[in-house]
Amino acid sequence: MSTADEFCEAFPATFLAFHRRDGRRSELTNASRSVLQHLAQAGPVSIGEAADHLQRAQSVVSEIVTQLEGHGLLERESDPGNRRRTLVWLTAHGFARLREDADVLDRTLVANAMSHLDDDTQRGLIRGLNALVGAAGKEHR
Repeated sequence: MSTADEFCEAFPATFLAFHRRDGRRSELTNASRSVLQHLAQAGPVSIGEAADHLQRAQSVVSEIVTQLEGHGLLERESDPGNRRRTLVWLTAHGFARLREDADVLDRTLVANAMSHLDDDTQRGLIRGLNALVGAAGKEHR
């Protein structure tokens, strides 16, 4: 059996051992997730700028922003360059929620299992996975 075969045999068991078991990744709607993701990448922007980027009506984005603000995921702030302009930006809770929403593995399960491995094994595992993903990227060039 090749090492590729061994990896392919081990991967499903690995995923089953560590996948998230909390059902839906979050209660975020696709529209809310899109707004949070855009803010995380673009930085503080006005509601109009976010609406333009997302190709949504400004009133729709404003409603989503108000809802997310109510959940503590983002906040409004005055534009330092123009006090009449309001920007929206992710809170620390918003960044954490977005990261949590993207997780496919249960970080607690992984951390508990990793705690049973010595430091060299942990680092080797991470190096190996990163090298494998890097090699896959080279295959697609």
